[in-house]
Amino acid sequence: MSAFKIEGGHRLHGEIGVQGAKNEALQVLCATLLTSKTVTIHNLPDILDVNNLIQLLADMHVEVKKVGEGSYSFCAAEVDMSYLDTPEFFKQGAALRGSIMLVGPLVARFGHAVVPKPGGDKIGRRRLDTHFEGIHKLGATYNYNADAERYDIVAKKLTGSYMLLDEASVTGTANIIMAAVLSKGVTTIYNAACEPYVQQLCSMLVRMGAKISGIGSNLLTIEGVKELDGTEHTILPDMIEVGSFIGLAAMTGSEITIKNTGYDHLGIIPQAFKRLGVKLQRIGDSIYIPPQDSYTIESFIDGSILTLADAPWPGLTPDLLSVLLVVATKAKGSVLIHQKMFESRLFFVDKLIDMGAQIILCDPHRATVIGLGENFHLRPARMSSPDIRAGIALLIAALCADGTSVIENINQIDRGYQNIDGRLRQLGAKIERI
Repeated sequence: MSAFKIEGGHRLHGEIGVQGAKNEALQVLCATLLTSKTVTIHNLPDILDVNNLIQLLADMHVEVKKVGEGSYSFCAAEVDMSYLDTPEFFKQGAALRGSIMLVGPLVARFGHAVVPKPGGDKIGRRRLDTHFEGIHKLGATYNYNADAERYDIVAKKLTGSYMLLDEASVTGTANIIMAAVLSKGVTTIYNAACEPYVQQLCSMLVRMGAKISGIGSNLLTIEGVKELDGTEHTILPDMIEVGSFIGLAAMTGSEITIKNTGYDHLGIIPQAFKRLGVKLQRIGDSIYIPPQDSYTIESFIDGSILTLADAPWPGLTPDLLSVLLVVATKAKGSVLIHQKMFESRLFFVDKLIDMGAQIILCDPHRATVIGLGENFHLRPARMSSPDIRAGIALLIAALCADGTSVIENINQIDRGYQNIDGRLRQLGAKIERI
């Protein structure tokens, strides 16, 4: 198992580009199963989760061709559905959270799907109810075999329906959309997730011939069609990586320019960092972060402690709370981080506490960070990455620490960040893969 060895305490400098969005990539890759025609996708990030899903599609006899750097074509004309019952598929699917989004396309086009209980990050329960209840309302039946940890979903036909989702799940919404576009009649999805990832998926499907209205809102109306055509699609820059690099620059007091950020799709992410006192400037589609010796956390207008909490889009994405938390440790002032969605995502703070950070874990969902300012120096440590986002937060902390740290289980970081060690070395970081 690989690890990162990081010599902290060095300021970085230079420009860094942004990879394609991981979460969008997993959705649009699954959507290639909705048509027998060729779909070409550009700006795919070269990361474990995406590469594993591409391999899974190839093993299902989807014709996959690399047509350029980060560009692949997919033709699902002859999908081997029998592969879903093999041990190889179960091993692949169980290790990949995004495999759950195969359900919508497979049920819509082939009438059935088999999905192993998906794995991924260790961040607490991640309900699948929204996925299955939504597709059930379209006419599918599902069953969970606890012994085999396997879901079986079957539908002789899918028929449009009205549904009010119990939560604005991004992957749940995407799954239901992909099932609904080939259903007979009209489907109305209320309380739909409206993240840029979902907007991109809908726009891609519309170019393929789907009829979707309300894109960008939480009320989607889908008129089913008999079949979809091929298309070309370009993935947005990864907003989580943009936020990670902003946090990296702030913590290390570095002067960094983040190129090709897709700024218009970042929502309130830049504002969240500004509330922690981080200075940043938009220059075209780039973000410039000047070197800062210190930054001060804002308080609310009435003087009460600032709270940063995740919320459905256009609220703050939960995927950046780990980074915002570690950035706050080196600020002046205090902030309450409220992670509403996942009850285990904040447990990585014990590693930051070992490094000297002043953090009170109030409960599984809330942590109070007492920032000690520029006089605070993190101690180096040996630690393990529990999930993608905690992993990058620990990496940022290690780059800021006085001394040499080791981060193990870095395959979790590789699942979401493309060649992160090589790209950081180009900025002057002292990091090696061991």
